[in-house]
Amino acid sequence: MKIYIDGKFYSKDEANISVFDHGLLYGDGIFEGIRVYNGKVFRLKEHIDRLYSSAQAIALNIGMTRDEMMNAVEYSVKVNEKQNAYIRLVVTRGSGDLGISPYLCKKATVIIIVGDISLYPEENYAEGIAIMTSSIRRISPDQFDTRIKSLNYLNNILAKIEAVQAGCLEAVMLASDGYVAECTADNIFTVKKGVVYTPHSYGSNLEGITRGAVMDAAKNLAIECRETKLSQYDLYTADEVFITGTGAEIMPVTKIDGRIIGEGTVGPVTVLLRKEFRNIAGIAG
Repeated sequence: MKIYIDGKFYSKDEANISVFDHGLLYGDGIFEGIRVYNGKVFRLKEHIDRLYSSAQAIALNIGMTRDEMMNAVEYSVKVNEKQNAYIRLVVTRGSGDLGISPYLCKKATVIIIVGDISLYPEENYAEGIAIMTSSIRRISPDQFDTRIKSLNYLNNILAKIEAVQAGCLEAVMLASDGYVAECTADNIFTVKKGVVYTPHSYGSNLEGITRGAVMDAAKNLAIECRETKLSQYDLYTADEVFITGTGAEIMPVTKIDGRIIGEGTVGPVTVLLRKEFRNIAGIAG
């Protein structure tokens, strides 16, 4: 593995950043998780656009143009000779000192890691998974807009801990108003009477790249897809539920908080959307 740090490549054992980097000290930074399918980076422009939007929102000067960043990502994939991979692109405020002021950091740190992805077992896609509702609420947009994909993930991590302790792979997180926001690392969709629904991106959930690809898949299949408010009731009474994310792609959900969803099997709309998503992504099989 060859890891890109500020324009140079290092082995895994040699890849280091300063202990005074504000990404480490304060979580002051942003990131993207990106997939590579058959040697092609999936929706790279959309990921880079979101990265730079996050940077703009937190007043972070990345120090590279978008084209330079895209070239760096693609070159990192080439150097690592990966056909199918997961990319973690991280930009921190950079090295400063122990003070919290971002102005103590003179230059951002850019890190690109190209590695293997640990996928869900295939039986999860065939049978669906069980998820639960976390007691941890998603951060309210009047405090912090979670459309910024920042390094501050403790909110999600605490909800993930609850999920694991409950024997689930994922947890639904509610917004401060009690409506569904997203899962700890995935967006969530429901299907009711053939119509697909997903929560609005209104500041309490991330505008997922895979989420967008699934909405495109629905359009390609002439399946109506609406952004709306969803409650726990909507989840429990849905015909189908699935979650989407860079790692999960499209994962069926067949049980929520002990309640069987629909017929308790992977639904037909989910099957169609997953097939079309894989066509969009260029995934064989």
